[in-house]
Amino acid sequence: MTEAPAPTDPHAIDTLQRLEALLGQPSDASLSKEVPYIHPAYRAMIEAAPFAVLATTGPGGLDASPRGDPPGFVQLLDDKTLLLPERRGNNRADSLRNIVADPRVALLFLIPGVGETLRVNGRARISVAPDLLARFVVNGQPPKCVIVVDVETVFFQCARAIQRSRLWSTVPPGTPRPVPTPGAILAAITLGQFDGATYDRDLPARQQATLY
Repeated sequence: MTEAPAPTDPHAIDTLQRLEALLGQPSDASLSKEVPYIHPAYRAMIEAAPFAVLATTGPGGLDASPRGDPPGFVQLLDDKTLLLPERRGNNRADSLRNIVADPRVALLFLIPGVGETLRVNGRARISVAPDLLARFVVNGQPPKCVIVVDVETVFFQCARAIQRSRLWSTVPPGTPRPVPTPGAILAAITLGQFDGATYDRDLPARQQATLY
C-alpha cells in the first residue's frame, strides 16, 4: 500500500518564480551598488565601523558572531583583501572551526548613527603570520590569529531595518555622518552615471513609504 503524498502548503513561496512574482524585480540602484572589490566609498564605511557580524558555515551548521573594536579594527590589505583580528574569547571558536572546513564567509558592518550597513562576501583563511599579528596589537597584546578575507562581492544595505528598529535612536541629533551617503556611493561607483543627489533627496520619503 503506497503512502499518500504529503499535503502541500498553498501559501508557501517555494520557487524562484513565486518569489519574484511576490517581490518584483530589483531596482537599478540595488544592482549598481554591488562591486567585486572594496570601492573607496566602501573603504570609508569599513574604517568607520566599530562593529561587524561574521557569518560562517561548516559541518556543524551555520554561525553568526559579533566582532568589535575601535573604528577601523578591520583593516584593508588591498582593495580585494580584508584583515579581521581574532581576539581572545571563550575558545568555542565556532567561526574559526567553520572557516577551516569551509572558507565561505559573510560580513555585516554597522556604524553608529548611520542607517546603511555594509555587506561583504568572500572566502577566508586563518593566519598567524607575525607581520599580520603585529598590525593589531592592543595594550601589548596581539590577536590570537588574523582572518584574511579574499573579497568577492561588496554592497551597502538600505537603512530600512535600522529605521524600523530605531537602533540608533540614542545617537544625538545632528551628529555628523562619518561616511558617504547612499547616493554619493552610487554616483562614485558608476562614475557619475547615477544621479546620486536625486537619489539622496528622494530616499527618506521612499524609505518611509516602504518600511512595512
